[in-house]
Amino acid sequence: MELRISDHVKRALLGLFITIGMFLKMQMPWNVIIPADSLDAKGLMLKKAIVIRLMDEFACKKATKDLGYFMAVTTLESIGEGRVRQNTGDVLFPVVFSGITFKMYRGEILQGVVHKILKHGVFLRCGPVQNIYLSHIKMPDYHYVPGENGIFMNDKHSKIDKDVIVRFIVIGTKWMEAEREFQALVSLEGDYLGPVS
Repeated sequence: MELRISDHVKRALLGLFITIGMFLKMQMPWNVIIPADSLDAKGLMLKKAIVIRLMDEFACKKATKDLGYFMAVTTLESIGEGRVRQNTGDVLFPVVFSGITFKMYRGEILQGVVHKILKHGVFLRCGPVQNIYLSHIKMPDYHYVPGENGIFMNDKHSKIDKDVIVRFIVIGTKWMEAEREFQALVSLEGDYLGPVS
């Protein structure tokens, strides 16, 4: 069964693909539990109920260490035979679906938006990753300019300010199990890296 993705989600995914890099297509098994009161005697609404439940559960999952951030379910590949749970009467259906995930890799060149500037570096956002740190040590030729809204600037008057898009290279990532999210360290050491005009 082919799932429809809204135009809003398509534009967001396309925009992220263009501005920040690569997404991964994955195929994954999942168990979907359908409450007994949601089952239709004729089975006509069963596939719809499975798809809705799968999408709800998928949205709550957020990310895994191995696959990265879950972005979208694209195709429901198969639905296995349902098994009735004895205590509740709910039915568990094993399913296999395809989807899109996002995960940063060391050495990958991406773009992010500066959201916080500190004396010793800046924090950026890149797609679903909210905690990307760019240390002042990894910004060659840039120096901190203090003020009410501090910035980093180089001798060519190139500025790294809040809400500026910066192209960077990933030098390391860390999975935070409790928060179910990734953190990343990045650098501007390399050709064509820095603020994007």
